[in-house]
Amino acid sequence: MTALGILWYFLIFLLIAGYFVFDGFDLGAGVLFPFIAKTEQEKSLVRHSIGPVWDGNEVWLLTAGGALFAAFAPAYATTFSGFYLAIMLVLFGLILRAVSVEFAERDRAWSHVWDICFFVGSLLPALLFGVAVGNIYAGIPMDAAGNYNGFPLLGLVTPFTLLCGLLGLAMFIAAGASWIALKAPYVGELRVRAIKFRCVAQLAAVVLFLLVSVYGHFLISPRMAPELFFVRWACVIVFALGMVGAIAYGRNEDRDLHTFICQSAAAIGLVFLLATSMFPNLVVASAGSVGASITIASAASSDTALSWMTGIACIGVPIVLAYHVFTYRAFRGRLSLGDHEE
Repeated sequence: MTALGILWYFLIFLLIAGYFVFDGFDLGAGVLFPFIAKTEQEKSLVRHSIGPVWDGNEVWLLTAGGALFAAFAPAYATTFSGFYLAIMLVLFGLILRAVSVEFAERDRAWSHVWDICFFVGSLLPALLFGVAVGNIYAGIPMDAAGNYNGFPLLGLVTPFTLLCGLLGLAMFIAAGASWIALKAPYVGELRVRAIKFRCVAQLAAVVLFLLVSVYGHFLISPRMAPELFFVRWACVIVFALGMVGAIAYGRNEDRDLHTFICQSAAAIGLVFLLATSMFPNLVVASAGSVGASITIASAASSDTALSWMTGIACIGVPIVLAYHVFTYRAFRGRLSLGDHEE
């Protein structure tokens, strides 16, 4: 297990954390869409709140998948082939969401259909991402070659993975509600509803986190790297402080930005808690599997390949970050009531 392998293990989780934060509020806004937007004006405001940024936010997911393929090809092969149907559902959802955002206000005759597509296309990824993570953490059945040999889709749904899916969904919804509250006109029912949903989703996320933690500790009992014990607790503290801050600031009507930042910090803490809890495993083999778990040592590419990837990342990541800074600065501030008009 080389230093570059360890570096890229955590860099991939950093990319996942970036996706969790940036595209998380997009997906959460879509899941909340039919419950929070009651009029055509409010529906348009929700779409406009994510319209300038949603496609750029998905870059984090694409980059994480590409980095996993280049740095840890066996882990990529096992997860993408074993979770094939689930991944296709996620891609179907993302495509459905993209089409609905673009066509909702250009095709008024089918506006109701596009509204449904927006909701479904956001719900599928928001739920299935957490289910997939729960499987990777708890373990999946693998053969001697490292291939997934369980049931294609239903085999991935267990009480634990469902709890993980619901935790991810609650975090996405909390982020989406925080974003809508931040972007919606200060005066109006849309922001009021967003604040109410934000509070409920945050409390639900805390409860689900406790359930997942207790379930994982007592019924799954994964082997965690002892050298990262304090780092794991630091991640727990970041998550806890982020959620406490988000809930506390959420009670103040003038602290929408602070609430969103705290919610994002909690999401980052949750992702790195997963990373430090799984280390050095990339995909865990369940009890009774013929094959062994896929680890950094068994899956990492050569140091030469990882060195080239590191050099490319040093160039590419600042460009992506600069793009995000430019985009979010260009579209900063609250939407006005006139922004729903084409």
